[in-house]
Amino acid sequence: MARSPGTKAAADKPADTRILALDSFTTLLARKPFDRISLGEVADEAKIPLAELRASFGSTFDMLVAFLREIDRKVLAGTGEDMDDEPARDRLFDVLMRRLDALAPHKAAIRSLAESARRNPFFALALNKLSVRSQQWMLAAAKIDTAGLKGAVRAQGLALVFARTLQSFLTDEDPALARTMASLDRELSRGERALGLLEGAVCFATRGGRHSSTDAGSPMPSSPPEAPAAA
Repeated sequence: MARSPGTKAAADKPADTRILALDSFTTLLARKPFDRISLGEVADEAKIPLAELRASFGSTFDMLVAFLREIDRKVLAGTGEDMDDEPARDRLFDVLMRRLDALAPHKAAIRSLAESARRNPFFALALNKLSVRSQQWMLAAAKIDTAGLKGAVRAQGLALVFARTLQSFLTDEDPALARTMASLDRELSRGERALGLLEGAVCFATRGGRHSSTDAGSPMPSSPPEAPAAA
């Protein structure tokens, strides 16, 4: 039986509320630290009742999780088969650059998260956990094994690689992200052995005018980046 227009509108409302809330949350995050954003502020910014916000999210941390999940979804939705014949490292370079493309409209929010992580080590650990989860999906998008302990270690290593790359990304005003690409290329080179991506002495990737080249990399340093950020 076909639903009436009123029924459809009611069914669509939760999705609309989530979108409004997430947009408002990231807008606020661009203006102020994460720990200073209240639930009431998000509701006011989104112009939705608190009851509707509560139906979609349990906390502002839930909103952060949902935001990162949406970034994951956008990257995964753009994953095709055009890179399947390329080396693993080049596939991963392509996926991570698409992730940075998805994050580009939210630079101020990501910068805010990085600043909060610098000030609060417990928040930094929580962000790292979210980042590792996202990087497991990025590895899967690059068709790199994520199973078992090896996959978990690989995802943690990639989270560190991406966190270091973000430091360049957040100050890169070039629309082509040339400096960011160079940073990602360098970090993947440093972590290539640790991530289990080494397939040959030289790798080369091209995507939409973007290029990555590297010699066989040295093991990735075990020390964490100065400012972990989940993105």
